[in-house]
Amino acid sequence: MRAGVTSAAVAALPGTQAAAAEGHGVPGGGYAWNVEAVGYCDMDDRPAFKMAIREVAGRWYLHTGHFWDSGWSVVDVTDPARPEVAAFVPGPADTWTLQVDLSGTTMVTALEQIFPNFGGEPDAEFEDGVLIWDIEEPLRPKRLGRFHTGGTGTHRNHYPGGRYVHLAAGLPGHTGNIYMVLDIADRRHPREAGRWWVPGQRDGEASEQSRDSEQGGGSEQGGATTAAPPGHGFCCPTGADVSLHGPAYVTGHHAYLPYGAAGMVVLDISEVSRPTLVSTLRFSPPFHSRFGVHSVLPLPERGIAFANSENVTYAEGAAHHNSIVDITNPAEPYLLSLFPEPVPPKNAPYDDFTTRGGWRGPHNINHHQHHPDVERQGDLFYVAHFNAGLRIYDVSNVRLPREVGYFLPPDPSRRYGPMPEDRLVTQTEDVVVDRRGYIYISDKNQGVWILRYTGPRSAERRTTSHRPSRTP
Repeated sequence: MRAGVTSAAVAALPGTQAAAAEGHGVPGGGYAWNVEAVGYCDMDDRPAFKMAIREVAGRWYLHTGHFWDSGWSVVDVTDPARPEVAAFVPGPADTWTLQVDLSGTTMVTALEQIFPNFGGEPDAEFEDGVLIWDIEEPLRPKRLGRFHTGGTGTHRNHYPGGRYVHLAAGLPGHTGNIYMVLDIADRRHPREAGRWWVPGQRDGEASEQSRDSEQGGGSEQGGATTAAPPGHGFCCPTGADVSLHGPAYVTGHHAYLPYGAAGMVVLDISEVSRPTLVSTLRFSPPFHSRFGVHSVLPLPERGIAFANSENVTYAEGAAHHNSIVDITNPAEPYLLSLFPEPVPPKNAPYDDFTTRGGWRGPHNINHHQHHPDVERQGDLFYVAHFNAGLRIYDVSNVRLPREVGYFLPPDPSRRYGPMPEDRLVTQTEDVVVDRRGYIYISDKNQGVWILRYTGPRSAERRTTSHRPSRTP
């Protein structure tokens, strides 16, 4: 297996700081401010998507799904300057294996139909549902169980450890993904424990508009009695703007669902067989409808949640958002603030990220707060921002989030798949930060970058200028 690339340092143009650690270069041509590039792994020419980090017996392993290859990789990142693909497990043909989550010695991977604009053949046979793995030996994952959902399979799932996995599942007889709870007490024989959907998602069922909001959600045992989210036309590849992207993030007896055009949905799952609606916070309109809420990360101990959309248009349509929400009372969430939009580096050959090419706006965040080896959410918030690279924000003041660093990789030199559909530009997809402080980002058409934030921390920022330095 090939080790990480160590070539010329990333270029740092005026108004930015140096991007690469001395002695451990990475591909050149990018921009950085308060971020240092430590290492780079070409992933054996299999661009990674979702990632999960784990330390085992003093060694660090990054588990990844892939965009254009079916299967999963394990990257040894013990020395972040010299990452190496240590194992690859092939997946089923014509099937997306994008998503991965883990806890302890259990890993859960998603199986899903490939979207047509990502090269999927609509009539091709594919695998659906989830696979349950034992990863006690990190380089030899053992497949234990399988759960079939039917339909389009599952997208972004959540496994915080223990008995239950929380799925975003595209089921037969439904439009868009719904919420499903999977019981894996017996990892070899997973079974459904409960489900919930927005009224109108099940075939033949009236939407909440036609039902006068009589019922707040659907479940096999019946729905809640709180007003349901609104429906907004059906037009995304999985069938609907009202669709659970996932993950359904669970804290205590609440599940926070990023439900596309239906907004941020909060459920009470005290009885997993009968989830009930607690509240919704709607973002669409004014923000775009499709994937209108893509991610939610609740921090009940701080009384806030982070929520963002995913903008999959090219320089058109309604605005995206990256938001902080007050969840002090989960039954009455409200918007606290919006993150500032990224601004291109001073000498970049484009005026803004909207017209730069590719998808733009926020995508994934350092979401795996349930992992002991992931950096706990503090005053730094990390966002994979598509064609604007990695953005880092100071969120110590939740009413005024401020950008304090960024890393914008050079554009890819090779196209591995049909996305983005216009220009071949950076598309930063996922971000994970380990408890050592190393930041991992993936891209549709590149390898994995390993970075480190070098700017001041919150206590220092109160007395330190926000002005970036100029590299000689």
